[in-house]
Amino acid sequence: MLRRLCTARETKLQLAASLARRHPKAIGIKITSPGGLTELREGLTGALPELLPGAPRVAPDRGRANLADVDNSPADTSDGAADPVRTARPRVGHIQFLNCLPLYWGLARTGNLLDFELTKDTPEKLSEQLVRGELDVAPVTLVEFLKNADELVAFPDLAVGCDGPVMSCVIVSQVPLDRLDGARVALGSTSRTSVRLAQLLLAEKVGVRPDYYTCPPDLGLMMREADAAVLIGDAALRANLIDGPRLGLEVHDLGRMWKDWTGLPFVFAVWAARRDYLARAPEVVREVHRAFLSSRDLSLEEVAKVSEQAARWEMFDADVLERYFTTLDFRFGGPQLAGVREFARRVGATTGFAPDVQVELLRT
Repeated sequence: MLRRLCTARETKLQLAASLARRHPKAIGIKITSPGGLTELREGLTGALPELLPGAPRVAPDRGRANLADVDNSPADTSDGAADPVRTARPRVGHIQFLNCLPLYWGLARTGNLLDFELTKDTPEKLSEQLVRGELDVAPVTLVEFLKNADELVAFPDLAVGCDGPVMSCVIVSQVPLDRLDGARVALGSTSRTSVRLAQLLLAEKVGVRPDYYTCPPDLGLMMREADAAVLIGDAALRANLIDGPRLGLEVHDLGRMWKDWTGLPFVFAVWAARRDYLARAPEVVREVHRAFLSSRDLSLEEVAKVSEQAARWEMFDADVLERYFTTLDFRFGGPQLAGVREFARRVGATTGFAPDVQVELLRT
């Protein structure tokens, strides 16, 4: 098995490059150069910029089953046929926002990264792909999960949320929020959950009914055409920490507003598997779950290192990123489920799911 044969990172990359040439569809990265390492390194760093030369490794747990048992025996080229792949990799979604980095960074360290066929995209698009059956396991926005709860099973103790400020889901406004009644508010979010939360808070907590419209998440453009804007992810983090203060704008954290109003945590996205895939490959789904839990725990144990490496490629320094990663709540247990139930109770009837929708968790 690739994971057990390769203990040194460069050796692993060389073997993975060979595998990619022989099974490009399986590994999801096309290798064209003679050595193959350039494309492989770029392919993997495209999914995780932190997979860099010199990064220390953690030995994989050899007591666990492998997610993808790949035959790495020499290729039989006598008839031009490539070796078969015994088990297809699970198709796993990856949100390309900084808030998910701690959930993925450790995958490279634990040796699980090559066990997934990763697809990077926005929360909204990954949610759609999971619902359509184009992914097996993925982060899914809370609203889309609740709309499709009959088809999905959530991973316990794994989510992206907050218990107070979230830093990267915000309303940026040129005027106080109580003056937004009838005013234009731009929705630059790619997450239906954050949009619905902002609308709920403005309507029921603040007591205003703005005129909403959608546009690209460009704060400068938004502020030229609207009185306020809803942003999430990296664009929101920049607006919160850099552009908002520089331009003298009010920045309101949606997580803090929800906590002040309800006293509960908020969950923006959960990790879920399709029920039909769980029925076909229950142990693979449980291994994916364990892999992400291990990745998260390792990333948070070494959060300073994660932040330092991420800061090499991002506009934020390591101290800001460490504060951000430790502000986020990656758990999904009793308190988080209570927050989900409260959100569903308040918006379900007008958002496409039952106010008492049931959340089924994966049995581990």
